[in-house]
Amino acid sequence: MRAISHVMAGSLLGLALMAGMTMPSLAQKNSTNAASTVDFGDDSSDWAKDGECDDPRFTGTGAASELVDADLMKDATDCKAAFEAGTVTLKEGGTSPADIAIASPINAIDFGDDSSEWAKDGECDDPRFTGTGSATELVDADRLKDATDCKAAYEAGTITLVEGGEIPPAATATTAAVDFGDDSSEWAKDGECDDPRFTGTGSATELVDADLMKDATDCKAAFEAGTITLKDGGSTAVATTTEIDFGDDSSEWANDGECDDPRFTGTGTADELVNADRMKDATDCKAAFNAGTVTLKNGGSTPVAAIDYGNDSSEWANDGECDDPRFTGKGVASTTLAEDIKKDATDCREAVEAGRAVYNGEQQATAFDFGSDFSKWANDGECDDLRFEGAGVDKKLLSEDLMGDATDCRTLLDEGKISIRLVYTPEYAAGAPYDGSDIDFGDNSSSYANDDECDDPRFEGPGTATTLLDSDRLADADDCRSAYEAGTIVLIES
Repeated sequence: MRAISHVMAGSLLGLALMAGMTMPSLAQKNSTNAASTVDFGDDSSDWAKDGECDDPRFTGTGAASELVDADLMKDATDCKAAFEAGTVTLKEGGTSPADIAIASPINAIDFGDDSSEWAKDGECDDPRFTGTGSATELVDADRLKDATDCKAAYEAGTITLVEGGEIPPAATATTAAVDFGDDSSEWAKDGECDDPRFTGTGSATELVDADLMKDATDCKAAFEAGTITLKDGGSTAVATTTEIDFGDDSSEWANDGECDDPRFTGTGTADELVNADRMKDATDCKAAFNAGTVTLKNGGSTPVAAIDYGNDSSEWANDGECDDPRFTGKGVASTTLAEDIKKDATDCREAVEAGRAVYNGEQQATAFDFGSDFSKWANDGECDDLRFEGAGVDKKLLSEDLMGDATDCRTLLDEGKISIRLVYTPEYAAGAPYDGSDIDFGDNSSSYANDDECDDPRFEGPGTATTLLDSDRLADADDCRSAYEAGTIVLIES
């Protein structure tokens, strides 16, 4: 959550080392490591005095699970107490400057030139960089073309090179390799590319699937001018009807004139799509696909034979349920975690082959509202939204950051490093009503009872109050029962 401070500290140290400056030892080293010989620093960290030692020079049960260099010597009270209690020790007797990550020296970076149309606008538009100083929308056409802005932002510490290093130019499809189609769109030859396979400043503001491969002249010109690129590296080929398994018509919404299969997107799909209808609206979806009003998302579903199931290293492997959150269905565990991705191969393969699970690829986010980036921790490489769980989620989540870290959370979800907590998924709410007859909801003795929010701390979800108190346990029965049945909360402890 404090990646910018981390990078600034590393950059300053790196420049100092390059100039031949000497740096004082960050901690005194001796054989006894008595508390009196350790410089614990001060309490200027955001996480100071929280009962955990956040200084990355220390290790042990008293240290926070997540440690960053920005907190070096900035959690004195916690670390000193833990050190004296014996729950932390100095790593290998202390930390030397050489142990600290150093950002790429500025003179080692080729910032390119200022040929982007967005050059010198106060934002870095080069997609090789990330941070608060970067523009919101980055495209490959601006790679190495916003030198002044990016160099200034890098020097100010508001951007860093993606993953801390120079990224080679992306392998981009050549004009000859792209099938631009024809000019049959009503918007063809209007000076804008209307084909939704492309993105960039040369694209029209509104793109629809009906114009797929139907604005060849505009799109080819824009592609050659570098004002558009193929989305996600692009797809130079479009799936044909014969390559797609549309399934059957077993959905209750089959044959209603709309495609209800969530594998598809476009004007011909239903407004609400749920995984339960995957491959169950064949007639509607095939007709819409042939008419050009729907296309397969990301090229469509992955054939069973092409799925990478991984291994059986999950603690829940071989228990008869698929615990990988990339799958959904009756054969999938009710609660899945990002940490089990590709770690329950046998169970998941058997469930898919038996028709009790379907592979969703990366979690579908089309119906999920990620919010925006208003959190002060947005764009720091960690997801700070409490609706998510997994290795990519920050350790300290606040209700004030709900729906406030969209870019980080969307990126990490797509990478499989986090997952949406079950109760916050669109599919869970769509599965209501739920039977709560086996749950003891207690009574209505809470002073907050009957306020349309569940105040019982045994539950979590969008239907709970922001602040939950232990004194309200089993004391808000009507509110919690209603929310549970509506699918806006789940029981997390009995």
